[in-house]
Amino acid sequence: MVIGGCRSGKSRYAQKLTEAAAPCRIYLATCVPLDEEMAYRVRRHREDRDESWTTVEEPLDLPSRIAALSAARGDRGDAAAENRTALLVDCLTLWISNLLFDPEYAGNPAAPESPEAAAVRMETRFADLVRVLSAVEIPVFLVSNETGCGIVPGDALSRLFRDMAGRLNQMVAAAASRVTWMVAGIPVPIKPGPAAMPDTTAAGSGTSGGINSEFNSGPDTAART
Repeated sequence: MVIGGCRSGKSRYAQKLTEAAAPCRIYLATCVPLDEEMAYRVRRHREDRDESWTTVEEPLDLPSRIAALSAARGDRGDAAAENRTALLVDCLTLWISNLLFDPEYAGNPAAPESPEAAAVRMETRFADLVRVLSAVEIPVFLVSNETGCGIVPGDALSRLFRDMAGRLNQMVAAAASRVTWMVAGIPVPIKPGPAAMPDTTAAGSGTSGGINSEFNSGPDTAART
């Protein structure tokens, strides 16, 4: 998990981690471009990725899509090294926004969803995501925003979004083998600690396993046991 504020370098760093993990990479985008500025951001991110990347879009059913990609690309011991795949999910907070404004629940003015009901609905999806991540057969890297370091939002909807982001971040961080906080482009190791930071400059051969699986073996192996 790579977490940070806006323009902190989190997506770029997570991309480097994914590229070091496997030669084949899937970029799982949760963004729904709603205006030209957002569409420009999407194009810019695409330009940053070379032909080794496959882009998949999934705004709502993230758990099922991750499970399907893992089942299709998972290394069960018979896959050639050059076919090993790593998955980058960018980002979790946009997924929360999509869930919050899902027209199936939020689009009925005659029977608006209460904040309490929305919170329960989203936490159920969060739990689904964590269950899927615990069983995936490919390395997964997840990008998320830290939204709780500013002032308390002035309206109920924004507070709900902030609270749900904090809840999901806690759940994913608890399940992840590594958590890195990005500050001004600098990776700050949160879990398991500074001695276990991977080298993103070397090309990795990739490994299989769920979100708790380790990176390729290295001098920090003892620190992770």
